[in-house]
Amino acid sequence: MTTQTILILVLIGVLAGILSGFVGVGGGVIIVPALVYALGMSQFEAQGTSLFVLLLPVGILAVFNYSKHGEINWKFGLIIAITFVIGGFIGSKVALKISPALVKLIFGIIMAFVSFKLILSGYNALSNES
Repeated sequence: MTTQTILILVLIGVLAGILSGFVGVGGGVIIVPALVYALGMSQFEAQGTSLFVLLLPVGILAVFNYSKHGEINWKFGLIIAITFVIGGFIGSKVALKISPALVKLIFGIIMAFVSFKLILSGYNALSNES
């Protein structure tokens, strides 16, 4: 592994961690595209690597900070966490049975839709502040 690759991986990790802690996005939203485009990984390899990262307690300090301020709904989180395991298993099974290009397309559409909704919501909120 080259020094450049290590630096890119460190940058991906720091940016994904900052965004996860800052706006609560899943690391995969940052990690998967970064691994595909910056390091040339396949879609599936990037997804698998991202899921490996999520196995580790990457968010523990962010959770600690939010918890100190009473900003975590533990009951909701527990239900999501349990069902996330089931969904992750099902999603990985489906993804590995279809074309990587189709997975990229679906992933991109979801990101575009969510981005559009967030941009619209933020714009409306800023407009209402005036």
